[in-house]
Amino acid sequence: MKDEVLRGFEEQYGKNDSVKAYFAPGRVNLIGEHTDYNGGHVFPCALTIGTYGAAAKRDDRKMRFFSMNFDNGRIIEVSLDDLEKSRTAGWTAYPVGVVWAFEKRGFKLDKGFDMIIYGNIPNGSGLSSSASLEVLTGFILRDLYGFDVTNQDLALIGQYSENNFNGCNCGIMDQFAVAMGKEENAIFLDTADLSFDYAPIKLEGAKIIISNTNKKHKLTDSAYNERRSACEEALAELQKVVDIKGLGDLTEEEFEAHKDAIKDDDRRIKAKHAVYENQRTIEAVAALKAGNLERFGELMKQSHISLRDDYDVTGVELDTLAEEAWKIPGVIGSRMTGGGFGGCTVSIVKDEAVEEFKEKVGKAYREKIGYDATFYTVSIGGGPAVI
Repeated sequence: MKDEVLRGFEEQYGKNDSVKAYFAPGRVNLIGEHTDYNGGHVFPCALTIGTYGAAAKRDDRKMRFFSMNFDNGRIIEVSLDDLEKSRTAGWTAYPVGVVWAFEKRGFKLDKGFDMIIYGNIPNGSGLSSSASLEVLTGFILRDLYGFDVTNQDLALIGQYSENNFNGCNCGIMDQFAVAMGKEENAIFLDTADLSFDYAPIKLEGAKIIISNTNKKHKLTDSAYNERRSACEEALAELQKVVDIKGLGDLTEEEFEAHKDAIKDDDRRIKAKHAVYENQRTIEAVAALKAGNLERFGELMKQSHISLRDDYDVTGVELDTLAEEAWKIPGVIGSRMTGGGFGGCTVSIVKDEAVEEFKEKVGKAYREKIGYDATFYTVSIGGGPAVI
């Protein structure tokens, strides 16, 4: 893709000897969903699919953006002196938001830039195309302008821009996984303090398969923010009776002992998911490190059931993919991944069952939902890079 984005850059903006090409990955979360804004643990990995870009500085205050993903694509121009008016400017609101967030940190751009992007993350799939674009933009800004920021800073800047510029109250997981990805490793991240370690993913005789519902989702238009608010209210009620900073501080037993402090049934069950999912994630990573892939798979299933029954973020499309996968003997584990309300499941499937998995799950999905799911066998990749 390097040659394609460089060629695309020249076609749109003309020849520029200083242009460089970049890449930032997408991500999939193996377990630990809706825990990242509750001070819990997550276990994502970066993918080898993601967002490619090419960029070069300009001599004026203009930023120009072009996406190779849109047939009717046109160059979108934004002034560095007019960032606030770009909050609703479609996809470009994400890179503009990152520029805005850099400036909030005191990193001022003296000149604008030209940028072209191409993403091969399926649109609306929940594999973090927005975080990938945010981290890509931050990585480009660091490279072009010499800003003194770490990859972890890029994750925090991306989250800040999505929360405060784009209006989605996302946690830190997506941007962190994209910015800190490492080949053949998942990231066991404690979102309470950003401590983490890399855990090798050794899947001898098995593959990670992403199943896309092809039901588009957009977190800012969904009930995502409502779920977060319910957890925040539940936390405030619990803090009156127990000394905690986040729901992730509680064990299952501690939650059960204090749950009556949460006065609303719906808030109580949402908080239960956050607590139990965090403990599941801790156990799952321990099982994986001990070589117990079967237990890891069982916990993936429990995760999906909790997201379906307690957190109510799955829906018939995701449930169909997961429940049909569970019927196949060669499936070690399967669950929804990402924010929910559409998007994808992630499954660990034994090599000899991959074709059966695609055929049977695909057939059942088509019969029940009325259109096809799409299946991707994915590899775990590294973080952002100059290519």
